[in-house]
Amino acid sequence: MSEFIVIVESGADARTATKLAERVLMEQIDWLEPDIIKYIFNWSGLQAGTEHSCWSDVDKIIDDAKEKLIYKSPRFLGHSNKGVPFKADGAISIKVLKLVDFLQRTRQIKAIIFIRDLDNQPERREGLEQARSEHINRQPQLKIVIGTANPKREAWVLNGFIASNQEEQILEEIKTLLNFDPCIESHRLRSTSQKEPDRIRNPKVIVEQLTSKDMKREQQCWENTSLNLLRQRGVHTGLTAYIQEIEQHLTPIILSE
Repeated sequence: MSEFIVIVESGADARTATKLAERVLMEQIDWLEPDIIKYIFNWSGLQAGTEHSCWSDVDKIIDDAKEKLIYKSPRFLGHSNKGVPFKADGAISIKVLKLVDFLQRTRQIKAIIFIRDLDNQPERREGLEQARSEHINRQPQLKIVIGTANPKREAWVLNGFIASNQEEQILEEIKTLLNFDPCIESHRLRSTSQKEPDRIRNPKVIVEQLTSKDMKREQQCWENTSLNLLRQRGVHTGLTAYIQEIEQHLTPIILSE
């Protein structure tokens, strides 16, 4: 069975990214249904039997592979083949891709998905793009999907938030404080503070206020909201680009299966 490796910052990121990807794939492929997906591919981490891997654990995972799998990490000089230094996450991504090269000897890994919060650091996207460019013609073939949330995953959640009657007043109060709609322009929520007065511009705070910290309510934002609306609202948050990446890189794999 094919495996799609998922590299994320947290379990919440993995749930959001994989469910969105499944929805896009089912939209693109008429015969694909939820109960069929499990027979075609599974979401995996770098370690066999896991559902995803976190960026913070990558170095340890590589060290464990050296010990348990007798993985010999290729010499890494810290810059691209063109001699250009890697930006932000580019270097660690290359290390991940080299490990996946090794894992493909015994596992049917067809794609890897890098999910990252930009956190006001656009160079993170640039580094991931550098790594993909370096690896694009390697064999066996590996599709590389990049999803960068601007500024963070909660912006994608807000893109999918549609207020119920009971939630309308809360949303209106937030819109008044911000002078814009946080669901349509969530990319403008760039604060990381939990303190006033910047707290209101923290996307995590807005999500908590709108969903009352209810994870099931939060999940509805990416599971139930139409993909067309997510595409419209997600242009500046990276969500639209992520959907396009799934269409471009993962759909052909499923069709070929």
